[in-house]
Amino acid sequence: MMNAPKLILAGAVVAMALGLSACGEREQVIVYKQGKYQGKPDTKPWENAPGASLYTTSKWNQGDRTSWESAVKTRNLAQNEYNRVE
Repeated sequence: MMNAPKLILAGAVVAMALGLSACGEREQVIVYKQGKYQGKPDTKPWENAPGASLYTTSKWNQGDRTSWESAVKTRNLAQNEYNRVE
């Protein structure tokens, strides 16, 4: 029964090889093209649909910056504890 120590040694070698390979870290470098933005393009906040946010009840006209600003100001006033009426 000399094969048992060889099997244990082979199993230990395989376990060490798997263990060491799991500890390795691949380099995580982003390929960047000069002058090209790779992410999602941003839009102006007032260009979004008024119902796009689930957390606000304020309404504004899509594409109208002044109505969006007034909606934000109105929402901010409602968040002031000194101005709220209970």
